[in-house]
Amino acid sequence: MSTERRTKVLEVLKSAEVGTSLLVKGWVRTKRQNKNVAFIALNDGSTINNLQLVADPNEISEDLLKLVTTGACVAARGEIVASQGSGQSVEMHVKELEVLGEADPEKYPLQPKKHSLEFLREIAYLRPRTNTFGAVYRIRHAMIFAVHKFFNDKGFLNIHTPIITASDAEGAGETFRVTSLNMDNLPKTEEGTIDYKQDFFDKETNLTVSGQLEGELAAMALGQIYTFGPTFRAENSNTTRHLAEFWMIEPEMAFFDADDNADLAEEMLQYLVQYALDNCEDDLKFLHDREVEENKNKKEIERPDLYLMDRLKFVVDNKFERVTYTEAIDILRNSKPNKKKKFKYLIDSWGADLQSEHERYLVEKHFKKPVILTDYPKDIKAFYMRQNDDGKTVAAMDILFPGIGEIIGGSQREERLDKLEQRMDEMGVPKEELWWYLDTRKFGSAPHSGYGLGFERMILFVTGMTNIRDVIPFPRTPGNAEF
Repeated sequence: MSTERRTKVLEVLKSAEVGTSLLVKGWVRTKRQNKNVAFIALNDGSTINNLQLVADPNEISEDLLKLVTTGACVAARGEIVASQGSGQSVEMHVKELEVLGEADPEKYPLQPKKHSLEFLREIAYLRPRTNTFGAVYRIRHAMIFAVHKFFNDKGFLNIHTPIITASDAEGAGETFRVTSLNMDNLPKTEEGTIDYKQDFFDKETNLTVSGQLEGELAAMALGQIYTFGPTFRAENSNTTRHLAEFWMIEPEMAFFDADDNADLAEEMLQYLVQYALDNCEDDLKFLHDREVEENKNKKEIERPDLYLMDRLKFVVDNKFERVTYTEAIDILRNSKPNKKKKFKYLIDSWGADLQSEHERYLVEKHFKKPVILTDYPKDIKAFYMRQNDDGKTVAAMDILFPGIGEIIGGSQREERLDKLEQRMDEMGVPKEELWWYLDTRKFGSAPHSGYGLGFERMILFVTGMTNIRDVIPFPRTPGNAEF
């Protein structure tokens, strides 16, 4: 039986006809048994919903049923019948049962009770079997597919940019070094520093923090490209918003100015959220109800203004508000939380780097819609952003979402060689290491733009989870590289 073709639980619940005989396989979520019958909730990961198996002890041996415990993997063949209970239209009357993998009920850590998210992170190899994480990972897959479909349908080319690189695109220095040198016997130069000339790549290298710079090179020949790959940042941060390994979506477009860039980013975000609403209904409803349940005993002031499904509709139903950084500073400076010193970081002057509390105030309280902030001070932005004519700001944009704050950061790129070199000198970015990047400004330079979307930030928003460690299967954070 175990070698026959199975029918997925999703297909059984959606389209199986009463009276048909099918084979299903999956993991036992729960089992209830009395003298006359055993009820087994089976899940195979294809849907958040379980298929109820009804086993008659007169047909299935008691010794076999004893092995059917929570966490065990089973195969069952039987007849699809109309369900006697509520919640689903059909169930299976089991004729044959096989235990493919036992799970000792005394040792299996996922018992049918509520477990904390902190505990589930400790057993990340099992947490996909829970309803919450099954829903999160199915939505994550749907969003991966939707990203590729969005760009493919718009004629973009997907480019694989290097994971190992000699550049630090952000210039922050928070990179993971890559080396083949013997750590117990490092070669040294005459000056006493590490001799990277003897390393594998003949120079100091690191894991990438962004595919943007290489993406720009491709856009200067192919027009419209996007990268979707892993990025790494050695930032010693233990917040609910930071990972050491995460995935970035980074489109780069030739002949796009800052307005074109913002238009595309807004369109993409609304497309992704609408795709989730259209294709992940059961999982989203479960996560929505979970959020409501978790907040019902909180004080009203601690509850979210909008619950998950409403936040998603909030994004697709509203045209994003476009506001300059200067306008935003005026709004924040004169806001009640700032005047009453309710902000943790008070806004008192132009040039301040906005924090999540400021971004969420603009979205959730002031404009009550997603916000695109533009024209930031050049001193708080990266060297590659195009300088505006005022000499103080750059053609940057951040998109702000409810509950999240910044979800996208981007800019028109500086295509003028003299301006780019001047800015690199001001910020101490070594031009000799980025000679190839500067060359694109010498040979057929063109206006171009791009942005970056941290994929896990997007999944945080779409699922309503509150910790970024819960939207990636195996999180990498300071002190944690388990599994």
